[in-house]
Amino acid sequence: MNTNNPLFSEFENISSKQWKQQIQYELKGEDYNDTLVWESPEGIKVKPFYHNDDLETRLHSITPKNAFAIVQNIFVHDVKLSNLRAIDTLNRGAESIRFTIEKDSISIEDLMQNLPIEKVTYYFHLPFISVDFATIIQNYAKKNKINCTILLDPIGQLTKDGNWFESLDKDFEKLNTVTTSSLALGGVVSVNASIYQNAGATMVQQLAYSLAHTNEYFNRLNKIQQPITIEISVGTNYFFEIAKLRALRTLFATLAKEYDHNLDCMIIATPTKRNKTIYDYNINMLRTTTECMSAILGGTNAVANLPYDALYHKDNEFGDRIARNQLLILKHESFFDKVNNPADGAYYIESLTEQLAEKALTLFKEIEANGGFITQLIEGTIQRKIGESAKKEQDLMDSGKEVLLGTNKYPNKNDRMKNDLELYPFLKQNPRKTLITPIIEKRLAEKLEQERLSQEK
Repeated sequence: MNTNNPLFSEFENISSKQWKQQIQYELKGEDYNDTLVWESPEGIKVKPFYHNDDLETRLHSITPKNAFAIVQNIFVHDVKLSNLRAIDTLNRGAESIRFTIEKDSISIEDLMQNLPIEKVTYYFHLPFISVDFATIIQNYAKKNKINCTILLDPIGQLTKDGNWFESLDKDFEKLNTVTTSSLALGGVVSVNASIYQNAGATMVQQLAYSLAHTNEYFNRLNKIQQPITIEISVGTNYFFEIAKLRALRTLFATLAKEYDHNLDCMIIATPTKRNKTIYDYNINMLRTTTECMSAILGGTNAVANLPYDALYHKDNEFGDRIARNQLLILKHESFFDKVNNPADGAYYIESLTEQLAEKALTLFKEIEANGGFITQLIEGTIQRKIGESAKKEQDLMDSGKEVLLGTNKYPNKNDRMKNDLELYPFLKQNPRKTLITPIIEKRLAEKLEQERLSQEK
């Protein structure tokens, strides 16, 4: 505090110790730690107040210079319809498009016809690796001067599917070729870190696994000269999620420095599916709003909101419009894009960021000391650790200690969903031979929802 400023001259500095003594006096004999301090699943003890005295070192977090972009996800099944949908959503507030393309036979020219070029970034998520198809995208982007990023993640394929696209060697050989020949693009290497959150990993695990996942690419690819894109899911623990994204940037910068990689990562954030429900589904809008807020305040580059009905409805105009409008309100009415790093200097968030980063770095070093991320996936260690964390969270949900409003707390007994399910919203069982046990995404409410559905007449 500037004591020379007459505005504050009448106020004395109060130390952290003085605050704690006053609180202890007000508790009238109750134990400070037992009464007011609680512990998160990550092992972080949350105090009732934070003070500058608590910060041993001040974090200098890295934040993007530009405001967050509003991303629209489009699954490309029919090229013409996908093109028209992209044009429509960009006209109605979307600022970036993430195409998911499952076949290399589609025409990029037809898909991109009449789409605007200036101030729009196009992401091409490819659940396969084709050098020829990536070259087609690259050449089109160069010719038409399009801001374009290809999202290729063979390790993400392994974690989710249990198998490589082809094999470790072939996948990395192809990725190396695409990476080397795509210097004009916004990048081709991506890290799908969303799966860890959606499967039930703690925040420390999410950060450590994302870092170890990224480190495999730094280790196995030729020098990466483009930004790496990290796709991450954001949960409902508001301040912790802000700190998680800030810690992710700090950890990435620390890792990248070791490889002389001087570019910041690009983060695309999406609300988690883990806490979403099919009953009282409108509450999903409240959940996704706070999750998007955390992502923005945490410094994400782009946000792809999750429609409130994404669990049980096919893509539809109304759900997409509501999801897009949530972000438009945050941007243009709540002005979340007007301040760079608004969380900077908040002692609570700074403390959480520091603790999450330290714990994640310790876990990352442990993973590297035991063979690295891919080795631990093959051994099943990562899956086991996530499973243990997910079970603890599920037990809290089943006992009512973890609350999902409208589902295990104050449920609407008259709510009926059986006839509204266009999509199967539960974990799908697909027994087959895989190289590793895949990491399985599962929502907390599934068991309770299945019981309610079975009782509907």
